[in-house]
Amino acid sequence: MGRFTNLTSPEIRTILTPYGVKDIVSHKILSGGSANTNYLVTTNNKFFVLTICEEKSQKETTELANLLMHLGENNFPTSKLISTINQELTSVWNNKPILLKEFIKGKIVQNLSKSILIYLGKELGKLHQIKAPDYLPRKVAFGINHFDEVKTYASDSTFYKWLKHTQNYIENHITIDLPKALIHTDIFYNNIIIHEDGLRGSIMDFEEACYYYRIFDIGMMIVGTCRDKEIINLDKVASLLEGYQNEINLLPIEKKSLKAFTVYAATATAFWRHQNYNHVNITPEKKGHYKEMKRLADSIMVMPDNWLYE
Repeated sequence: MGRFTNLTSPEIRTILTPYGVKDIVSHKILSGGSANTNYLVTTNNKFFVLTICEEKSQKETTELANLLMHLGENNFPTSKLISTINQELTSVWNNKPILLKEFIKGKIVQNLSKSILIYLGKELGKLHQIKAPDYLPRKVAFGINHFDEVKTYASDSTFYKWLKHTQNYIENHITIDLPKALIHTDIFYNNIIIHEDGLRGSIMDFEEACYYYRIFDIGMMIVGTCRDKEIINLDKVASLLEGYQNEINLLPIEKKSLKAFTVYAATATAFWRHQNYNHVNITPEKKGHYKEMKRLADSIMVMPDNWLYE
């Protein structure tokens, strides 16, 4: 993890005073995320997630808050934002933006069942039908337009050579005719909360949401939820797509490009891990973490072009 904010009980109480939250019983750090510090805060009768945005500006945090409100207004089940007593969506503590959300009870499940994948595929289809706000970025934060950044710190590396080779393959399958939508961009299993009933799930963490090709989101969700280590599980993919196409029928051009965009999703994740752990937030124990996604991208690349659709 990069920067981290360690809060005491008095500081938690001070931060939550503008929200009218009282009778705090306990707080503990929640794992996951390198851009935020998250605390689970328990009161006598409620649970909250307190987020300190370590890297986002106030403007970026406000846009994220507005997006969460927008999703809620469109009945999309994700983090429910809590406003201050003065109806502000964000607050500030020690010059860092603050968000407060309701805590969703449930658990993270790596091996998702067929029924849950169908359900989540439907949820992704519903997300892609929500109008994208104008303030959303028009490119993926760790997408293909950033790959050349590796040249500034590892220009002679085998990873950079591989990245450019794979980029050429991906670019041959990107066309302006592909539909765009409001997309999440990072739907891995650990960004999904499976509810206590085991029948539903909530897609969380819209930090990197943007307006981009919806097939990229499908490819990323395949990478994030439908693999067995470094191999794509086609039965799981079929379940995910079954759910999705209950909401949106994929166009022939999308079906044709699905393999390439799944390669794109794995490659973009490999790029992010390589850059983050070897350059931005140097983490020796994770310096080779990108290799898993690199091998996954390679394994998808050699699959038949009609890997899912005849």
